[in-house]
Amino acid sequence: QVQLVESGGGLVQAGGSLRLSCAASGRTFSIYNMGWFRQAPGKEREFVAAISWSRSGGVTGYADSVKGRFTISRDNAKNTVYLQMNSLKPEDTAVYYCAAKTRFSGDYQGAVWYEYWGQGTQVTVSS
Repeated sequence: QVQLVESGGGLVQAGGSLRLSCAASGRTFSIYNMGWFRQAPGKEREFVAAISWSRSGGVTGYADSVKGRFTISRDNAKNTVYLQMNSLKPEDTAVYYCAAKTRFSGDYQGAVWYEYWGQGTQVTVSS
């Protein structure tokens, strides 16, 4: 089992920045990818960013809607993954979830492939 706890959400004005953190515990050695997803009211959960967990260099991937604005990073010593969000827009408003994928197979952008999820943290961007 892997446990995930997010923090860092809040209210920010458009153009501002926030940094989300996700602390992992338990069987962290089994993690292959860590990802961030978000879900706005009335919408499906969507992929935001992902990073490889154990591979050197931290291979990353981003949704087109956040490329150039969001940066995912990791600190394996702290078992923590971060999402730095800059130039925030009102359409970034959502509950943000951290997720862990232990399987090698499966699309890293697909929520269905992630077995473990955090409780979510609210991000609200005002215009």
